[in-house]
Amino acid sequence: MTSQVMALPRGACILPRMTISASESSTTTAADTVGTLLRQWRTRRRFSQLDLACEAEISTRHLSFVESGRANPSRDMLMRLAERLDMPLRERNRLMLAGGYAPAHPERPLDAPALAAAREAVETILAAHDPFPALAVDRSWTLVAANAAVGRLLAGIAAPLLAPPVNVLRLSLHPRGLAPRIVNLAAWRHHLLTRLRFEAEAAGDAKLLALHDELAALPHPPGPRPAAGPSAIAVPLVMTDPASGATLSFLSTTTVFGTANDVTLSELTLECFYPADAQTRAALIAGERP
Repeated sequence: MTSQVMALPRGACILPRMTISASESSTTTAADTVGTLLRQWRTRRRFSQLDLACEAEISTRHLSFVESGRANPSRDMLMRLAERLDMPLRERNRLMLAGGYAPAHPERPLDAPALAAAREAVETILAAHDPFPALAVDRSWTLVAANAAVGRLLAGIAAPLLAPPVNVLRLSLHPRGLAPRIVNLAAWRHHLLTRLRFEAEAAGDAKLLALHDELAALPHPPGPRPAAGPSAIAVPLVMTDPASGATLSFLSTTTVFGTANDVTLSELTLECFYPADAQTRAALIAGERP
């Protein structure tokens, strides 16, 4: 990767520290009220008051009183409503604070001792995936960790795009990033932007929506997005090897910590890329790679 990335055992690499800025931490604003937040999330989840009341096993009248500020919900009630609305842990903490309660979920930096087991799991997965690319990102698609294969694929990328914090989506779609090397850029761009918009809307994340708009405005090939062939099982990432000029084709999978109780851990995603054809697999295993 770059000089700012610290080497780890077994060939993985990780940024020295994953930090959460003040704007991202679980804080409330003057505009935050329990009623406002619940209505926003009900609308986002397309729940009526009746739907949410039935899910939470409370009366519609009581929920109406909570949303209007005529009733003060208990901590347990807010936790139940947040769970039924499938709110992200960060947003659940925000709801707790708006109700006058302490956050329900801790938020630690990734290098905290309490997250040592999870951090080791991430490092193990990334290192074991080599020589195939694998990386970990936070909720804003900022690079947290990557294995050596990712570093090889980034050879020759413009230095400013590799200066921490590295946004993986910007790196992928920027004209000075990987975009010129992506053979099926129109299809891959459509895939990334669709996924990003879905995540932004599902999480109610204004920062992700702003990132979507920024990336959508980047120069891209004209014309309609090519349709996948009838034999395609997924949208691959097809790119040119910066060292040999060979064509590499990858399928990607996503892994998350499904039982995370910590905010930082709940927002961590691992992206692992697998060869989509025998040629790519042979090239990477044989060392015919960047």
